[in-house]
Amino acid sequence: VTKAEIVSQIVKQTGISKEDVKLTVETLLQAIKNGLIRDEKIYFRGFGSFVNKRRKRKLARNIAQNTAIIVEEHYAPHFKPAKAWVATMKAQK
Repeated sequence: VTKAEIVSQIVKQTGISKEDVKLTVETLLQAIKNGLIRDEKIYFRGFGSFVNKRRKRKLARNIAQNTAIIVEEHYAPHFKPAKAWVATMKAQK
C-alpha cells in the first residue's frame, strides 16, 4: 500500500478534499520524523510507537572487496506495534 492509496482511501471514507488529506498525512509523517530526530518517543495508543533504537558497534564485511569494515554505534528508527494489535494479528493467522 502506498501513501497515495492511503490518501485516496481516506478521501473516499471522509469526503475531505484530496489536497487537505494529503497535507495532513504529509504533516503527520514530518512530525514523526522530526520527533525522532529530537530523540522523542512517539506513541499512538492501540497502534504502536516509534522510537530510536541503539545499534552497537560491530564488525561487518564488504563482500565486493572482501574486506572487514567497522560499523560504528548509531541509532536507527524503529516501530513497535501495540500489544493489542499484535494479538489481533496472531488470532487471524
